[in-house]
Amino acid sequence: MAGNQAAMSLLTNIARVSIGLGLGTAAINSSLYTVDGGETCVLFDRLRGVLDTTVGEGTHFKIPWLQTPHIFDIKSKPHVFTSSSPTKDLQTVSLTLRVLSRPEVSKLPTIFKTLGVEYENKVLPSIGNEVLKAVVAQFEAEQLLTERPQVSALVREGLVLRAKDFNIVLDDVAITHLSYGVEFSRAVEQKQVAQQEAERSKFVVAKAEQERRAAVIRAEGESEAAKLISDATKEFGNGLIQLRILEAARENAATLANSNNVIYLPKGMNAFLGLNPGQARW
Repeated sequence: MAGNQAAMSLLTNIARVSIGLGLGTAAINSSLYTVDGGETCVLFDRLRGVLDTTVGEGTHFKIPWLQTPHIFDIKSKPHVFTSSSPTKDLQTVSLTLRVLSRPEVSKLPTIFKTLGVEYENKVLPSIGNEVLKAVVAQFEAEQLLTERPQVSALVREGLVLRAKDFNIVLDDVAITHLSYGVEFSRAVEQKQVAQQEAERSKFVVAKAEQERRAAVIRAEGESEAAKLISDATKEFGNGLIQLRILEAARENAATLANSNNVIYLPKGMNAFLGLNPGQARW
């Protein structure tokens, strides 16, 4: 009996110790919270509200039930959104904007009070559309392509200023895509075709002009050559013409002599072949 009572007493003490350790561990765990790298914590106190100071990386104590930590990611994060905006000449343009944003750490308590943890999704799409529409309305549709660096600079400047009003820092702003409506795209294509036709017409006109100049120069050369021959004939007689006739005859004779299909018969040799003079072919 005494042994059974001692065992029961020991088990009871072990149970009490285990319960105490469990309650102690739970109390310690509920009093600790961890802030990872690239994060910052804002504490909400049930008595004092949102505390004005933030808590950095590491493990920290809090008062259970009375204080609640809210963790913010303070690393730069990308956000992409699209906006359809009218241009100065009333063409509809679709732009895709990518921004890298992060909260201003010292202003996190204010951000939590006014916007909450999902502050970026509440602010960036609205101010992005606002700035894009304001900037695009200053340019005509074609200028968005020819003056894209200026457009990007204006969008970045306007968006950085608007985001600053909400204590958001923008590390990068870029226009990643730009597309036009169907009507404007068709008009651009027709304009390109017209420009190509104009260039082709210019080439045809330039070619005709060169051919005309070549014909004029050729005619002037022939006229000059004829004049020289005429002057030489007047001064020296027909000797030059006779010389040209002899040169031409010599060339013809050389050509006929080298041809296998030509037979030369001296005058009066038709009788040997039994041919009439009228039947001979040369």
